[in-house]
Amino acid sequence: MTRASASKLLKTLPGLVISAFFLWYTFWPRVDAHGLKKGVSPEEFRSLHIVAPIWIVSLIAFGIVSYSLRIIRWHYMMRSTDATLLTCARVFMTSLAANNILPFRIGDVMRVFTYAPDLRTTPSVILSTMLLEKLLDIFVLVAFFVVFLGPNASTHLRVTSHTFLGVSFVAIIVLLLGARVLEGPIRRLFIRLPEKPILLKLENWIILALECIRGIGALGSLLLLAETIVIWSAEGMQFLAAAKTLGIESGPAGPWQAVAWANLSFLVPSSPGGIGPFEMAIKTALVSHGADPVRATLYGLALHVWMLVVITGIGGAMFMAHRIRTAARKPLLQEIETLPNEL
Repeated sequence: MTRASASKLLKTLPGLVISAFFLWYTFWPRVDAHGLKKGVSPEEFRSLHIVAPIWIVSLIAFGIVSYSLRIIRWHYMMRSTDATLLTCARVFMTSLAANNILPFRIGDVMRVFTYAPDLRTTPSVILSTMLLEKLLDIFVLVAFFVVFLGPNASTHLRVTSHTFLGVSFVAIIVLLLGARVLEGPIRRLFIRLPEKPILLKLENWIILALECIRGIGALGSLLLLAETIVIWSAEGMQFLAAAKTLGIESGPAGPWQAVAWANLSFLVPSSPGGIGPFEMAIKTALVSHGADPVRATLYGLALHVWMLVVITGIGGAMFMAHRIRTAARKPLLQEIETLPNEL
């Protein structure tokens, strides 16, 4: 093993350890210090089964809607380039598949650098669209988190989360509507700050996002915000359909809260695919709305397996089909080796 390979392996270990901890904490059967049963027993694993198969149709349909709209949204952001909708779809789904099987969210990095020639543009243009994409997603997910808080949430949590959402709403509206005049003040602000690499990178990211918003325009940016709400609403219906399929009972807002928890859990560094934090997040969200802890845990596992298999399968198939059609010979791992070292 070369020194570079050993270094990359060591960098993956913290994420694997974090995933292992979350999986142990969520699934390992045990009794805690208060005499309460934790985890899931083998018998409880075997109890998981499909209760209402008709809901599988809705599960598939809303999944198609959610990911189709994400592709259309990104293609709209890329309208200043000559990238076709089909190319955007292939690159988008391939990057999601790579994120599910490779560490460090390599799929996102590949979307920016590896596939820039396919998209007929520069990495900075792609990065600017991805920053806006993430900004819109996180804002809507935080809104879901606040709106669908469980009935037992503390007053302090409610006040804090509502305050944060209010500030975030004002900030994103100012950003979307004032992008044309914000670059100057932001540059002056960062000039006053210490010249640290992380601050320089943050400044660059903000400026790139502003450039993307300016290119789209205020009205277009607001339409993207509305589309993002529809995207995550479709995801919520997908979570609801999965719950109905498996007979998971919770409050009506449970699956919607699970959408926020599950997708925000990807902010926690872990192994590829968010294995571990995702399951824990689903369980926490549904239990806060009255679901049985064991059933909520099994639901999180089943839903995650479904999404990993489907998204990785579709993205992988699109990746392989393109390589066969173009007679590509360069191995994927060799393509990754050519990415900038600092990434």
